[in-house]
Amino acid sequence: MKNCKITVMKKSCYPDLIEKYENPIENPCDMKEGQVFITDGWKKPDGLCESAWDSMSAFVMTLSYGGEDIYNGWMKNKKSAMISCNDGFRPVSFLIEVID
Repeated sequence: MKNCKITVMKKSCYPDLIEKYENPIENPCDMKEGQVFITDGWKKPDGLCESAWDSMSAFVMTLSYGGEDIYNGWMKNKKSAMISCNDGFRPVSFLIEVID
């Protein structure tokens, strides 16, 4: 099993949706663009959002166990995936890469 590097690539925010649908919440997302996490494939790295991990863990597991070319040519690097968390108000995009 290989380790994977998870990099926070981009944070988005949709204030119009937040205003219309979301109840006010305190500190909704702690992720910072450029932030890097390392995982052994099955364990959520410390500091990584639980919701984000739920969205990406299957991809991390697949890549760490040698899977590649997810969705038949989707990524230029066959040993990677670009996954977003499931927060519809503030989605965060993560690049997952196998560490060889």
